[in-house]
Amino acid sequence: MTTPFPQRQWGSPESPLARAADRFAGTKIGSRVIRALTPLDRKVLERTGARYTVLGPVGAPVILLTTTGRRSGQPRTQPLLCVHDGATLYVIGSNFGGARHPAWTANLLAEPRATVSIAGERIPVAAARVEGPDAESVFERFVEITGAYAAYRGRTDRELRIFALTRA
Repeated sequence: MTTPFPQRQWGSPESPLARAADRFAGTKIGSRVIRALTPLDRKVLERTGARYTVLGPVGAPVILLTTTGRRSGQPRTQPLLCVHDGATLYVIGSNFGGARHPAWTANLLAEPRATVSIAGERIPVAAARVEGPDAESVFERFVEITGAYAAYRGRTDRELRIFALTRA
């Protein structure tokens, strides 16, 4: 049996703050604000061993994903919301509904070995692309976390890349 990933969720997704943040995140201005907060969030996550996040009080399940840059070969770290499924973490390349895929998704396609920081642990992972009906079912789980993902998908013509991360 594969060891499950640790769980760390700060705050409640049912709180009034979480419900307001969910509505705000789906707007274009909300996406810009969250994108602007990403560098600060990355620093908070790095300094706390991925125990705390700027988005924490809203109960968002956030991880740090470190990939290998496909061109540079250098580590690239990105804070991401995830769907936690025991021994699998799912991540989605929404890029806030932008026209282009986020760079970290291309990095995973080129080199599926990566590292996840979660609940104070750094864990080597292997990424596999999730496609077809499985991707749709995982996508619905992201929408349950925040309806903003439905808005993101509605803003773009590209297929949002979804990856399953398992311990390497």
